[in-house]
Amino acid sequence: MSETEKITVNLSPVDLGRADVLVEQGLYSNRTDVIRTGLRNLLDRHDSVIQSVAVKRSFVMGALIMNRQDLLNKQQAGESLSIRVIGILVLSNDIDADLARATIDSVAVRGVFRAPQEIKDALADRTH
Repeated sequence: MSETEKITVNLSPVDLGRADVLVEQGLYSNRTDVIRTGLRNLLDRHDSVIQSVAVKRSFVMGALIMNRQDLLNKQQAGESLSIRVIGILVLSNDIDADLARATIDSVAVRGVFRAPQEIKDALADRTH
């Protein structure tokens, strides 16, 4: 599993030039390093907001990986899931669409949601 995700960022020519100056001066190794560091600093500055949302809305912070047996255990216990994750949610390939719909009431992911397309399609009306 990749530890990073690629995104596209649009920057003004001035901001891009300023980042290039920092790289040129040896403060950062490349443009990506400048952007990554800036984003981490911003996230650190607003960490209390993120933590508050995680607690208030019962989000799991980090990685949540679920397989067929996890869902079967919930189903056998007569329980259903409302999955909330800040980070990454992985629903494994051994889960079929019927089991997912029978056990998962809702999915909210702030980050990355990895699952077979069949599962994502089956949960589309429950994902927000």
